[in-house]
Amino acid sequence: MKKNFSNELIVYDGCEKCPYLPNRIARLPLRLPNQELSGEQFDERLASGDRRSGVYLYHTECPSCSSCIPIRLPVADFAPGATMRRVKRQGDRLLRTVISEPTVDQQRIDLFNKHRTGRGLSHEQPAVDALGYEMFLTETCCDTIEMAYYLDEELVGVAICDHGQESISAVYCYYDPDYSRLSLGVYSVMKQIEQCRLWGAQYLYLGLYIAESPHMSYKSRYQPHELLVKGKWVRSDAAAPRPR
Repeated sequence: MKKNFSNELIVYDGCEKCPYLPNRIARLPLRLPNQELSGEQFDERLASGDRRSGVYLYHTECPSCSSCIPIRLPVADFAPGATMRRVKRQGDRLLRTVISEPTVDQQRIDLFNKHRTGRGLSHEQPAVDALGYEMFLTETCCDTIEMAYYLDEELVGVAICDHGQESISAVYCYYDPDYSRLSLGVYSVMKQIEQCRLWGAQYLYLGLYIAESPHMSYKSRYQPHELLVKGKWVRSDAAAPRPR
């Protein structure tokens, strides 16, 4: 499934400390497309296992580990469980969703940092500023949207999503940990699936599934799903190592 895309420049291809698992070495080559990608071109990248970070694309090519597995949901077949349906009903009753172009402001930066700190995701790194937020989320090489979630007039969550011709990719979701009762992470995935159906998208890409990571293993709960295993997308029942 991995393809060579000739209209891209490799800007970094070194090994580094793994951002997902302790005591692992990661290799995440960064590639810069020479122009904004069309919807069809972006679909091809997603299907080959790519993710976006800022204007760059990347995929895992780690020297001694294969724990990170791209995961996607075939939208037409998705069957939410009772808890997911309950979260969706509650969110639809209490929250207002605004879809727009990505925005950078102090409110979003503060919420992003509160989420990282509150959920133990900061890894002792300094707080993200406006430039860091832009470089990670809103500077892009494809069509990108923001889904903002409001409780009354308070911004309580944001999801940044990329979309191609037949797919949506969940880039990053952050939310106020003080509102954990709303299960905003689950609600956001449900809203993204809803948006896929409204736009006629076949797949929602959830990024990387990592069985050993508590922050990444939850993705296997969304059924059915497909994993990119040895270059082929395989349905969940045949492919998924379950989190312990």
